[in-house]
Amino acid sequence: MTVGVLDYDDALASFDPVLGLEVHVELNTASKMFCGCANAFGAEPNTQTCPVCLGLPGSLPVVNAKAIESAIRIGLALNCSIAPWCRFARKNYFYPDMTKDFQTSQYDEPIAFDGWVEVEVDGERFRIEIERAHMEEDAGKLVHAGGVTGRIGDAEYSLVDYNRAGTPLIEIVTRPIRGTGAKAPQVAKAYVSYLRDLMLSLGVSDVRMEQGSLRCDANVSLMPKGATELGLRTETKNVNSLRSVERALTYEIQRQAAVLASGGNVHQETRHWHEEGYTTAGRSKEQAEDYRYFPEPDLVPVAPSPEWVEELRGTLPEQPQLRRARLRQAWGFTDLELQDVVNAGALDLVEATVAAGAGAQSARKWWTTELARRANEAGVDLAGLAITPAQVAQLQALVDAGTVNDKLARQVIEGVLAGEGSPAEVVAARGLAVVSDDGALSAAVDAAIAANPEVADRIRDGKVQAAGALIGAVMKDMRGQADAGRVRELILAKLA
Repeated sequence: MTVGVLDYDDALASFDPVLGLEVHVELNTASKMFCGCANAFGAEPNTQTCPVCLGLPGSLPVVNAKAIESAIRIGLALNCSIAPWCRFARKNYFYPDMTKDFQTSQYDEPIAFDGWVEVEVDGERFRIEIERAHMEEDAGKLVHAGGVTGRIGDAEYSLVDYNRAGTPLIEIVTRPIRGTGAKAPQVAKAYVSYLRDLMLSLGVSDVRMEQGSLRCDANVSLMPKGATELGLRTETKNVNSLRSVERALTYEIQRQAAVLASGGNVHQETRHWHEEGYTTAGRSKEQAEDYRYFPEPDLVPVAPSPEWVEELRGTLPEQPQLRRARLRQAWGFTDLELQDVVNAGALDLVEATVAAGAGAQSARKWWTTELARRANEAGVDLAGLAITPAQVAQLQALVDAGTVNDKLARQVIEGVLAGEGSPAEVVAARGLAVVSDDGALSAAVDAAIAANPEVADRIRDGKVQAAGALIGAVMKDMRGQADAGRVRELILAKLA
């Protein structure tokens, strides 16, 4: 559905895009923002609720101290100033998935403000100004049933799951991002990726975009070349993958350019992203005054002391970009190799495996290939596999010592994952050690030569590369446990 869009290059020839990104991060605190209900994904619907998060009359909220701590650490990591005094407000709006019909949020007094980060796209650095990072609670979740798409348009009815209502959220809001030109969608993707990595390094969220614990509302407007006044913006809501952030903004730039080029007007509205590659109109976008904010009367202000803020500053980890640059240099990886590790979610695991004694390339190989495949089959993260970095390092030590080869090592991994013990114990119990005894190998080589006389004749005629076929026959006969190098030596000694 690409009717009514302008070619991207043509759009950028006439207009300059201006971005505004609002990223919602669900915190991984044990309990919700204002009550003691469990804060966990995937529970049976409406089993993690209480009078407070359901907004029942007479219930009183209490601020989650751990959420305040996480908010301050996030603000510091974003180079923000931390407010010495701030408070919550009621954001009034019809929420079909929030029983109290308002959201407890922060309005003109956020806990963190005036920050910045830098991202890199194709070797060019872009500074992203952060206006604010404020605390709020998430709404519940609507489940549209009875239709084909799972969307409200063709649903027969909708159900409400209030488990998510009251989940602690940090909303990170940028100032207008200008000067990105044709790279605007890539800059937005890089920024959201940066925030995802930063939140993981801080340990404040699992940032699973597919589960909604990190979501991006992507705003964009277009300015005619040479203009100084910002255009009307659209806000594409709840984009939940890095690829979709880039695609949604690319489409909106093309769509808005087509509207403006034809003499029309862009409407300030929310829009919904469809993975088929287009957006559709949602509702007209409210201004702040439409929410009728007023201070939350049931919560005391938050006033973090300077001493506490500085104490939390001391807990900040190394910035993800600096850490990656350091590890890439230490490990001798190319940019692509390091990106493979990052994309697999294996950076911490590879680092721990190297620290346990494995070579960097070997650690990368196991975590991004065999172990990544097994994690995908099991439907778990790499860190959720029943094998530790130390065990992977032990496995590689067995390979380096010639005790097992790569093929046998995969069987060792299978045994470790099955709970059969350490790599060495699995090798012993399953009898997986490589056979290097000349007596056994010589007998297997003689049998292979006898079974493949034509191949043997080719080797005798000087075609040494044909030895590969006999090596394969020996390896098959010995279930992959023969020392391939020694087998080759014996074949050539007998025939060449």
